[in-house]
Amino acid sequence: MTLPWTFTHLGEAALLAEATSGDHEAANRAALAAAAALEAAPPPGFIAATPAIASLLVCFDPLLTDHAAMIAGVRAVLEDPPPLQERGRLVTIPVTYGGKAGPDLNDVAALLGMTPVEVIAAHTAGPFRVMMIGFAPGFPYIGPLPARLRAPRRATPRAAVPPGSVALAAGLTGIYPARLPGGWHVIGRTTLRLFDANAEPPALLAPGDRVQFVADA
Repeated sequence: MTLPWTFTHLGEAALLAEATSGDHEAANRAALAAAAALEAAPPPGFIAATPAIASLLVCFDPLLTDHAAMIAGVRAVLEDPPPLQERGRLVTIPVTYGGKAGPDLNDVAALLGMTPVEVIAAHTAGPFRVMMIGFAPGFPYIGPLPARLRAPRRATPRAAVPPGSVALAAGLTGIYPARLPGGWHVIGRTTLRLFDANAEPPALLAPGDRVQFVADA
């Protein structure tokens, strides 16, 4: 399926391609596949591509190419993306659900008309794909979640969410890499470290990875 894309110049050395359809899952797959294709066979002047949920940021050397040439190359791979090759990384995330680790689990279950056990079962039924890294270094946007887990954001955000908190909102789930403010529903916590500036790579997860949540016994 070919998705419509718009292109915006970001200064002299970058452009942003954005999908204009509401099919974010298809747009994300196209953005991930296009980024991989551009990195594997970079056009002249290409520097880097950063995929997001429904967009792709492309940086280039303006001394070697220009916006028009780069847009033509990017449009070609976005409108006819190669099959998305999963990066082959399946990352297991152990999670302690509910209680102090997941103070919103019961509220989420009530909101969705499920029991807490059913919410945990649905959340561990993945794997789900890392659609992008954003908000904070190492924060993965993972999904899309099945329809039965789609809850809106909290009415009142928290000023501070502990690191390792596993949360969900708006059809996605994420993991807080550090103590941060947040408006997602916290349903559990993992002891894994999502971001370490001294590690290589510093982020545990990358776009295109698949995440399998597992309930701690």
